[in-house]
Amino acid sequence: MIKLFYITNAINGSGGLERVLAVKASYLADTLGYKVHILTLNNGDKSPFYNFSTNIKFIDIKVSGNAINYFLQYKKGIKNALKVVNPDVISVCDDGLKGLLFPIFFGKKTPVIYERHASLDFNFISEKNNSAIQKLKNYGVQSAMLWSAKKFDAFVVLTNGNKKDWHTVNCTAIPNPSPFKNSIKDFKAAKKNIILAVGSQSYNKGFDRLLTIWGLIEKKYPDWSIEVYGKQHKKLNLQQKLKEQGLSARFSFNEPIKNIADKYAEASIFVLPSRSEGFGMVLIEAMSFGVPCVAFDCPHGPADIISNNKDGYIVANGNLEEFAEKLATLIEHQEKRKQMSGAAIKNVRRYAPEKIMPLWDELFKKMIN
Repeated sequence: MIKLFYITNAINGSGGLERVLAVKASYLADTLGYKVHILTLNNGDKSPFYNFSTNIKFIDIKVSGNAINYFLQYKKGIKNALKVVNPDVISVCDDGLKGLLFPIFFGKKTPVIYERHASLDFNFISEKNNSAIQKLKNYGVQSAMLWSAKKFDAFVVLTNGNKKDWHTVNCTAIPNPSPFKNSIKDFKAAKKNIILAVGSQSYNKGFDRLLTIWGLIEKKYPDWSIEVYGKQHKKLNLQQKLKEQGLSARFSFNEPIKNIADKYAEASIFVLPSRSEGFGMVLIEAMSFGVPCVAFDCPHGPADIISNNKDGYIVANGNLEEFAEKLATLIEHQEKRKQMSGAAIKNVRRYAPEKIMPLWDELFKKMIN
């Protein structure tokens, strides 16, 4: 029995990393017989947002204070946990800098894999003005990240597009498994005039762009509405911008819900306005329910998932007018939506857990041997 030790942050959130970790770790524990431990930070007694197998054991460590105290607590907590578990292989799921520096802090007595769930751009895209000093700082951090990435026994990204980010690193691309099974019932569910978006509010997720896009065409389609589900970020002032643009009647921001599958089942179109993605987990979730998608060709993920003009549309990153045009095309042409719906549900069958997880099983065994 292989003892696998995941290291991540808190898992009580509703993000894509938490979702995919629940799917992967549970499959490994229940189907492939792995002995899985997951170490979390500051999760406390909060319950995970997604369902994890009861066969998984969790270890939580509390870290706080200034950077030095935080790091010392982090290092001590992980070292103590590793002594207790004595894993065969470690997989680090942390897109922050501390995750990338794991081999530097802890060495490699045990094989260590790094799972990158975001594009390299994720750490540097910001609404703040990029001054010369900021650009120099970004260059230094990026160089450190690329250097650290080479220290792992294996470095896993989610798409072939992401390999371009880490061009100096020997990468393995393994896509995320879908959390939903294709179902004829879901495919034939009654669709409503709803455009759906799912994701936590952040500048990176581009919901400010979606407001502008909808503002370009919404008057033409009074029977349609947009629903966004995800953790809200008050500092972005998206609710206020919604009111200022007079869009609140048919555009809503909602907190994350556990039964998001119900929303996928009734939506007619899915939109992803992100500035960058590591993969675009929500795309395969939507397509599992036969929902055609419109997404920007951001780095990286959407272009690897969507077959342009077949099961959705890929739009040049930042071209808001083209995005609005493609969205309008799907709204106006029901037959086009039906064709793309059928193509979408067939496309994402390649992400079924039984097709993706053997790739992880093979990698873990290779690391151990």
